[in-house]
Amino acid sequence: MVQPIRLDWREGITPSQWDTLRAGDAVELRARVLTLRDASAARLARALVAGEATPVPLEGRLMYAVGPSPAKPGQIIGSAGPTTTARMGRYLPALFAAGVRGIIGKGELHGADAGAFSGGKAIYFAAIGGLGALLAKQIRAATVVGYPDLGPEALYELEMEAFPAIVIIDTAGQNFHETARDRWRG
Repeated sequence: MVQPIRLDWREGITPSQWDTLRAGDAVELRARVLTLRDASAARLARALVAGEATPVPLEGRLMYAVGPSPAKPGQIIGSAGPTTTARMGRYLPALFAAGVRGIIGKGELHGADAGAFSGGKAIYFAAIGGLGALLAKQIRAATVVGYPDLGPEALYELEMEAFPAIVIIDTAGQNFHETARDRWRG
């Protein structure tokens, strides 16, 4: 079994850590991340394009494409599985220009959506879809930090502990989905 790379990004991401990750690397994240959903992504991108302030600084942040379900009594957060990243592709260039260093989501990215990561020197991580209840157990805190009117699509800060993911697109633009498929066809 491959041991995941354990990353502690609670206090921010350092370029030396970032640039060593390669497409296909398994990671365990200990990090503070911001959530990203269709409505919050659109609102953030509009604010950035208009030169307006965002609810929290985006420089050096990692974002998780998720719309958590409401927490049941005694829970920190409800189900928190990844959502399809491609739906937010048009907002990625603005987010990366504002300093976002990566996105956790699910699904393949192609063309301009995939290119936004290499152009923005950002990383695309994939979490396993369908495991929302299990992934939620890796979230230690969830706080709304912006756009509370959006409900589950509000901007949350999540504190993750041992959150499993795979590097899909690295800062050099290598795409694990493409290279794995090429090896399989071999």
